[in-house]
Amino acid sequence: MTAESVTTPQPSPAAQAPPTVRASLSPSRAADFKTCPLLYRFRSIDRLPERTTIEQARGTLVHAVLERLFDLPATGRTPEAAGDLVAPQWDRLVTEQPELAGIFDGAEPAGPVEFLRSAAGLLQGYFAVEDPTRLEPAERESLISAVVDEELLIRGYLDRLDVAPDGALRVVDYKTGGAPREAFEARALFQLKFYALVLWRTRGVVPRVLRLLYLRDAEVLDYTPDADELVRFERTVVALWRAIEQATARQDFRPRPSRLCDWCSHQALCPSFGGTPPPFPVAAAGAGPLRDSRAATPVAPGADE
Repeated sequence: MTAESVTTPQPSPAAQAPPTVRASLSPSRAADFKTCPLLYRFRSIDRLPERTTIEQARGTLVHAVLERLFDLPATGRTPEAAGDLVAPQWDRLVTEQPELAGIFDGAEPAGPVEFLRSAAGLLQGYFAVEDPTRLEPAERESLISAVVDEELLIRGYLDRLDVAPDGALRVVDYKTGGAPREAFEARALFQLKFYALVLWRTRGVVPRVLRLLYLRDAEVLDYTPDADELVRFERTVVALWRAIEQATARQDFRPRPSRLCDWCSHQALCPSFGGTPPPFPVAAAGAGPLRDSRAATPVAPGADE
């Protein structure tokens, strides 16, 4: 980390009137609207069910293992120890989310075995880019939130937050998905800037580094934001939410075809593929400004890759 941390004085909570939150937004749902307004509608307004894919489940499992890895003493955070966590963490996830047991329906008999083996392989990619024995994360899988524009709550889960002795912050996000890098890199950085904005608004510190760890490719991407950039990003987020409000009022969420359509669960209902969306929900049409439908339960770590 070569850039200096930036501390910008923020008004004290006592000096501000309590905000009246009218709406909430997560980076995943904001990215949905940027990618395809109709996808946002299907997920956040129609709330259409989506079957968890093997890739999403693998991401959730790898995130769970990396979270538990840091519960071990530093000297015990070895590749072997991480591998030993894979099966127990999968058992825990299936107990907590029984629907995960169905991801192998129709798969070959070796499906679950290969699934666990592939998760262990991604963990090897992690050890190729970081040495966890030299790290003591300040926070793991933590939910953070802030109010911007006096009425919009933005929030999401951090995979990991590192705090240096001088107070500098590093936001770390693990990426396990197999979609083409060029299709998701901008979305990933958008997500990290979202987190950086929340941290700046709540802690008065601009993160020194936003780090993406691509476990499959064993690659690291670092990005250094600054306060001016986060001010502009905040305006972008607010403008995005206002566009969502307008689309809701008009019941007008249009598809935006792209390469990401290949991974969409809702092609059968999309006009771009000859489908017809369901009738617009009456409650949504008359409710005024909407809350992100997943406000209470943001996307699980690793599931949105």
